[in-house]
Amino acid sequence: MTKFGIILICIGFIAGTLATVIDVETVRWVPFITALFTGILGIVLTKASMKKETRSAEVLAVNMQHVETSIARIIMNLKELNEKRGAINTYDVRRKVDELFLEDLTTFVKARESISLTYGLQTYADVMSHFAAGDRYLNRVWCASADGYIDEVNECLDKSLEQFEDSQKKLISCKAYLFEKVVRKRPL
Repeated sequence: MTKFGIILICIGFIAGTLATVIDVETVRWVPFITALFTGILGIVLTKASMKKETRSAEVLAVNMQHVETSIARIIMNLKELNEKRGAINTYDVRRKVDELFLEDLTTFVKARESISLTYGLQTYADVMSHFAAGDRYLNRVWCASADGYIDEVNECLDKSLEQFEDSQKKLISCKAYLFEKVVRKRPL
């Protein structure tokens, strides 16, 4: 369905372009409007198909696994960085941040929509609120490291860890709640 939608978009674009340039002095409105509607139909079909694909049970399960794994790795790496912060030069902390967190942050952000589709908008808001705060503190760690402010680096590392842990707790509590709700509904 996605390919068909893309084909319709291309046909609409090409036909609309041709309808406007065939006659230099006037625009042939009927072919142009037909081409416009063909392109719009292609956009609608492509969007609907993509939306259906992102809401499939398999994709949601995989994305939720990515979310849970990436947040766990972020917390693990933050704890490791906190333990080693005395041995790392302040100016090198930013390189460690790039090395340890970039991939997991990107993975989480790409899969985050599945949180709302799985647990609801309130859970999404709760999880993302703490996640965003943790990310901001991690960005402050990077900036403070670049400027050489050791106290700011240490303080923001602690705050970032706290926020990411709160985000993970929200995910775990919603997962446990949903599991309990499903198990209780199941007849014996």
